[in-house]
Amino acid sequence: MRVFGLLSLVFSLLFLAGCVTRTGNVGNLQSFSAPALEAKWIRDGEPIEFEEALWYPADGIEGLMDSEVYHVGEYKGTQVFIDKLDVRPYERLYTKYGKNQFRYFEKEKQP
Repeated sequence: MRVFGLLSLVFSLLFLAGCVTRTGNVGNLQSFSAPALEAKWIRDGEPIEFEEALWYPADGIEGLMDSEVYHVGEYKGTQVFIDKLDVRPYERLYTKYGKNQFRYFEKEKQP
């Protein structure tokens, strides 16, 4: 009787362990770290030089998930992104500001 009870317990634990395993893309989503403090050059309003143009930081922040942006490079040690749906010529560039928060940069307007 004890052997049957022990076997039942072992099979129950194995069954439950199989139920809690993760499947799919859980834990494998794209993720970028956010700086503790935004770079001084951004706060000072300095532009990003990207593809032979100047892109100036805006006062606005956009709510985007990491999976919605594409990393296109770095500028002065800061990661630079575009919206995954954007195509050239890009409308905006982004730097990560916080969790799901990206500061956007707009191209200098030509006269």
